[in-house]
Amino acid sequence: MTKATHLVALLQSHIDGDDEQFLTVAMQAAANEARQGHGKLAQQMREMVDDARARPKSKAPGRAVPLVQPRGELGNLVAARYTDTRLSSMVLPNALRERLERVVLEQRQAYRLREHGLQPRRKLLLIGPPGAGKTMTAAAMAGELKLPLFSVLLDGLLTKFMGETASKLRTVFAAMAETRGVYFFDEFDAIGAKRSERNDVGEIRRVLNSFLQFLEEDDSEGLIVAATNHPELLDPALFRRFDDVIEYELPSPEVALAILVGRLSTFQTSGVDWGQAARDAEGLSQADLSRVADDAAKHALLSGRDKVDTGDILTAISERRAAARR
Repeated sequence: MTKATHLVALLQSHIDGDDEQFLTVAMQAAANEARQGHGKLAQQMREMVDDARARPKSKAPGRAVPLVQPRGELGNLVAARYTDTRLSSMVLPNALRERLERVVLEQRQAYRLREHGLQPRRKLLLIGPPGAGKTMTAAAMAGELKLPLFSVLLDGLLTKFMGETASKLRTVFAAMAETRGVYFFDEFDAIGAKRSERNDVGEIRRVLNSFLQFLEEDDSEGLIVAATNHPELLDPALFRRFDDVIEYELPSPEVALAILVGRLSTFQTSGVDWGQAARDAEGLSQADLSRVADDAAKHALLSGRDKVDTGDILTAISERRAAARR
């Protein structure tokens, strides 16, 4: 952001009564001053923001200001949106939920950590099978922190031209320094594949080396979330660059049951044999289970019923498995 853009954003957040957004923009302005060599001013601004965040809040922060969509080259590299997803809307194992809640807590209390020379977790690598909740986690992080979600578009980022992909990566990381948000790299193995296992005249090695350098040097205020279904393909050097590597698994029978019950909570389900439903659903992902519940509910409604029975669910499970085998 330019100084003029910062002033406009500060004024807009003040008009909207959004104190948190006001402080976020102020921190971005401080980063801009630091890049221009005004270190003393930048430090003074950061200390003022940290002091403001440390004070008790008289009211909860409002919704962030309307998001200005990325333009120019950046518009082809990221898709931006706000999300209402929260961790509370996800059915997760307790250990996984605690790790994600710790990230959110460290982000919300970042000023306290920095007072003691500590940095909050902000670079996350999510690994696990498709449909396990990795993409939803990125959305939930953005929702919890009231930050925009910037999804990096691989079709715009990756090109066949020598050096162009690394240049586009630089544009994305420059945007991180300008605008605080959650930056989500899905299918991350397309960027982070092992350097020794690709035969492509060195281009992918240059891309990976560039990403490692940008990630190492990045000290912006937002979150970087990378996700992959194939951790075995990632270069070992990547794992050391992330603050947390969080593993996702297919849901246990208890988690599967909770997903089905929660998804169908607005329907009558008193006659459902949940034990049989959970057994038949073994091996399905969180995303599959959500679709099973939705399909069962639609089948009941279109059959003239507001009550979902065991047959609706088992039929939906069977159809979902058949679709997965194609």
